[in-house]
Amino acid sequence: MMDNPAQIQEKSTESLLEILMRFTPATLALAALLATVSSAGIGQRPDTQIEPLSVEWVKQGDAAVTSGDLAAATDAYETALAVDPRNRAAYIALAQVARKQGLQGKAIRLYREALLIDPTDVQALSGQGQAMVEKGAIAKAQENLARVKSICKDNCAPAVQLSAAIDKGAPQTALTAKDVTPAPKVAPTEQP
Repeated sequence: MMDNPAQIQEKSTESLLEILMRFTPATLALAALLATVSSAGIGQRPDTQIEPLSVEWVKQGDAAVTSGDLAAATDAYETALAVDPRNRAAYIALAQVARKQGLQGKAIRLYREALLIDPTDVQALSGQGQAMVEKGAIAKAQENLARVKSICKDNCAPAVQLSAAIDKGAPQTALTAKDVTPAPKVAPTEQP
């Protein structure tokens, strides 16, 4: 027996509703995900476009380093990073200042920040390796040297500098009078 047109229309509507109910939640979730992902990329600048004001602050920091004012250089580089946290050169320069101040741990962390932006930055890898040598982590520095050599095929300056630092080894720490622990004082004993 044949269905009448009203029954065909009803079955068609039911199957359409069933399809909509079955796929709508997944479709909406996928649409929301794609909208979120695509909108996140719209507002970001490419890594190569650094804010000009941030670049100016790095130049001021470089001038302060040249004049020997490491505190002013640190302030300038930190300001450059506040203006544009994607400024890899500011991280590297700030790490170099930290090394000059004897803060190798801080320098290693700052070089790591630069490497998060560009893992193939041979200056950051070499500088981090040199800071590791200064801290006594020779094995880690050798890993950095291997990475620098794999990126920089020819005999490049960062590889030569890091290799020389590794060959030189960790600096010897000299004991000063304040580093020596005095012998405990013993109360004099009476002689019989």
